[in-house]
Amino acid sequence: MRLTTLLSFISLSLAAPTFNNDNLNTRAPWPNGPLVVSGRWIRDASGTNLTYAGVNWPGAGDVMIPEGLQYQSISTIVSKVKSLGMNAIRLTFAIQMIDEIYSNGGKDITLQKAFTQALGSTNGPKVLNQVLAKNPQFTASTTRLQVFDAVAAECARQQIFVHLDNHISKGMWCCSTGDGNSWWGDTYFSAANWTRGLAYMASHGKTWPPLTSLSLRNEPREPASGPAKATYNWQTWYLYMRQGAEAVHSSNPDLLIFLSGLSFDTFLTPVVRGTALTPGTTKFSFDDFPGYGRTKLVLELHNYETGATNCNSLQSNLYNNGFEALTTSGAAVNQVPVMLTEFGLKMDAIAGTYKGVYASCLAGYLPREKAGWFLWVLAGSYYVRSGTVDYDEGWGLLTRDWSDWRSKGYVEVLKGMVRGTLA
Repeated sequence: MRLTTLLSFISLSLAAPTFNNDNLNTRAPWPNGPLVVSGRWIRDASGTNLTYAGVNWPGAGDVMIPEGLQYQSISTIVSKVKSLGMNAIRLTFAIQMIDEIYSNGGKDITLQKAFTQALGSTNGPKVLNQVLAKNPQFTASTTRLQVFDAVAAECARQQIFVHLDNHISKGMWCCSTGDGNSWWGDTYFSAANWTRGLAYMASHGKTWPPLTSLSLRNEPREPASGPAKATYNWQTWYLYMRQGAEAVHSSNPDLLIFLSGLSFDTFLTPVVRGTALTPGTTKFSFDDFPGYGRTKLVLELHNYETGATNCNSLQSNLYNNGFEALTTSGAAVNQVPVMLTEFGLKMDAIAGTYKGVYASCLAGYLPREKAGWFLWVLAGSYYVRSGTVDYDEGWGLLTRDWSDWRSKGYVEVLKGMVRGTLA
């Protein structure tokens, strides 16, 4: 064989695509998106079913950056998630962060300002210096969004999907009925600022390869008081969910869009069963999300029935509150993916906590249903929570200094859940 012919043959061989033996389709590099919805499944660009098995990483607190960076580097924290076999994080953000960008002439505020305004003139600089020591790629003039960018970049490096979640409007600990963030029109919950913030983050996230989905709002709930209390119903929910979905889709059509339910996102039954969205007569329809309703919408639920004593009852509650949408049986009219984006338990040394009905039931149910999930919560501590600096999070997977697992026994359960869900 002549040298030129040989070189041409080698060149063609190296350029040849790799084929999937199952469907003979070429498979793009991770994350192989954009992801799409087909019935109850989420699929990648090759048509392969996938879901999320991950953990919540809060970034919507008072400082409004991802927690824990005063104790560990971003790469170390992401490596902890990866070591569990997980493939995703639910990364939370506050609308206030975007509001401050707009009020600052389109420029995000610095970490120096963010820590000082959240923790005060004494604790703010102290904690910031700890963050910079553990993450020397940052400086005091680094902005909050640049920290989010760095988290996304590390997730891309370690092949972890990023699911953005609008957790709250005012950056603070969430959630209660009296925190001013409960419902559209509540003290801090401006509908206009909310849609603007969703559009901003969806657009900004175009630069993040691992970003595949975005939740419109965490735990809609009835306000304790005020004018917004009178509008707490499914009809209002539908009005604003359509506005939020359109804001995200028009800014970044690649993203999956997650819809959360009422009563702290514990039920979505009218959406699943196609009943009237009261007090009106309108019913949920994919056609009300033109061009993407059937290919981009996902439902999310939360569950904290930690005192459950009967697994069958717990599973029945999950089914009736929305997981019925994963089936073609029962009263479900709309078939759509459903994920449990929050569940959690105290990470103490008592084996009974994670061996109890609640934890063990979910550990079996979610993998069996191939339903995606995010545990609450990764955080071993918070920069500040409800006024307490360096708040120790007893529900955190990690210890206060984010260096180790609080409950090694539960971590083994969690690894089994991940394997079962992703198998």
